[in-house]
Amino acid sequence: MLAGFLFLLLAVLTDGESVDSECSYQDVIKSLKLKESTHAMTRPVRNHSRPLVVTLDVLIYAILDVNEKDQKFISYVWIDMMWTDEFISWDPGQFCGISHLILPTKHLWKPDLTIEEMTEKDKASQSPYLSVNSAGRILLRNDMMVSSTCKMRVYKFPFDIQSCHLSFKSIIHNAEQMNFVQLTNSTSNTEWSRAMMRSQSEWRFINMEIFNKTVNNFGVKQSELVCKINMKRRPILYVVNFMLPIMLFFGLDLASFLISDNGGEKLSFKVTVMLAVTVMQLILNEILPSSSDRIPLIAVYCIGIFGLMMLSLLETILVMYLIERDNESTSLFEDCKGKCSKVSFQNCFRDVKTCVPGVCVRDVSHGETSSELLAATKEGSSSQLMEESHDFEKISDELREVVKTLTLILDSKKEEGKPGYWTKMATTIDRVFLVFHVIAATLFLIYMYSCWTEEEVN
Repeated sequence: MLAGFLFLLLAVLTDGESVDSECSYQDVIKSLKLKESTHAMTRPVRNHSRPLVVTLDVLIYAILDVNEKDQKFISYVWIDMMWTDEFISWDPGQFCGISHLILPTKHLWKPDLTIEEMTEKDKASQSPYLSVNSAGRILLRNDMMVSSTCKMRVYKFPFDIQSCHLSFKSIIHNAEQMNFVQLTNSTSNTEWSRAMMRSQSEWRFINMEIFNKTVNNFGVKQSELVCKINMKRRPILYVVNFMLPIMLFFGLDLASFLISDNGGEKLSFKVTVMLAVTVMQLILNEILPSSSDRIPLIAVYCIGIFGLMMLSLLETILVMYLIERDNESTSLFEDCKGKCSKVSFQNCFRDVKTCVPGVCVRDVSHGETSSELLAATKEGSSSQLMEESHDFEKISDELREVVKTLTLILDSKKEEGKPGYWTKMATTIDRVFLVFHVIAATLFLIYMYSCWTEEEVN
């Protein structure tokens, strides 16, 4: 009786040891014989003519930077890569229900995955482990900081939407040896990425589209999984720091019409405002790439505002020129009238060469006066004095009529508009141009708004 009990106890203990020995990960690894170095050398397929299907799942964790000048897109992505190793399988029932193993990546074959647009080596460390289930399904999860090229469309900057591609493919395997397919649909990936997003910089993540395609690289057909990332810029910073100041400068240009045209204050003010807009254009040149296929709308906006301000400056120069011409004409009339009114009656016909309406070139010479002529006549005989006196009175009357006539002509010319005419014309031009300027600026801004808001055809 006692011997039977001891035998039964020994059997139970032996069975427990065997069970314990069959419930460790090392037992599963021993059964798989993964220590063989040849297992990590080639594709894990039993038929070499059948392609290995690699399933990818891509999630965007962060948008780190989008450089328009260098056309570079830097993102942080999570990549889940799954494939089936046909030489690995076990029955979980034989190993106490163990259905998953975590193994070092160096012991198993891995797809040679690369990103076609990548320009810099990944700085994130690769995962040293992978997961294997009992059916031979392998999962390798990595996070990568991807610095890739991206063709920027800056036509609608800063209200633009950018689409950057990440193309996943094998480095050396062709489409007959390896195919890439997506694990989940684009909608699920978008929702997961939006939920995980930690940083978006100045951009707002819209969605991502994942699709397969076959490309021909150097005569070799390869399978690719393309991830298209769509994102929209947050424009508020550029509107406040760039577009609004230019509009305020243009407002100052319109306000300068209230400055008097006399003097050079108005002209210098307009030149200063134009220089400020030029500085803003230089800043814009540092932001936008020089290889754009179309002129960006913001460049058209700056050039249009600059052109309107240039027309305003030219109009100011014209108005100041007309006013200056009018001032010169007025001073010339006053000087001519003053000189002709002081002409000696005795010598006007002899010495006045030209005193025409608008110009008085030369007045009386020798500075002779009627009193001097009377003193000279006293030296002659009384008969001659009487005769000359009558002649002098006759000449004096005629000179008075001539001077009176010249004065009437000068006054009539002044009334016709020589002095003051150009000032009135300059004022009219200034008012008409201001109306034209406001209408042109309004139409231009409406056109720019319509261009920025219309849908862009890809």
